[in-house]
Amino acid sequence: MSLTALLVHDYDEAISFYVGKLGFELRDNRPLTVEKRWVVVAPHGAATGLLLARAADDTQRQAVGDQSGGRVFLFLETDDFERDHLAYTRLGIHFIEAPRREPYGIVAVFEDLYGNRWDLIQLVRTDC
Repeated sequence: MSLTALLVHDYDEAISFYVGKLGFELRDNRPLTVEKRWVVVAPHGAATGLLLARAADDTQRQAVGDQSGGRVFLFLETDDFERDHLAYTRLGIHFIEAPRREPYGIVAVFEDLYGNRWDLIQLVRTDC
């Protein structure tokens, strides 16, 4: 997989959140038509990214922020959970739970600017 389409209300406010708050890089931002742009953001060094897709009709606008029916939709892996959790908290990222330790790692659920749920996660590394 190379991209995941993420419905947004506005390209620029989404760029501001993902680049300005989460620290993603803006990989592409070009006009396609008067109304549409090809906007790709991704965590630094990631092989995959998000295609920010502006909602174009009522059905799409209703799905913004709830693309996974209220479940965690995306997973943001970190190599230093405490550092990133603290930085995001200071930037006003809304975590809906306290960090917790699971058999697979340290995790906490946060919401993006539209309410989509993400896991900030530092996985336990195992040698298999």
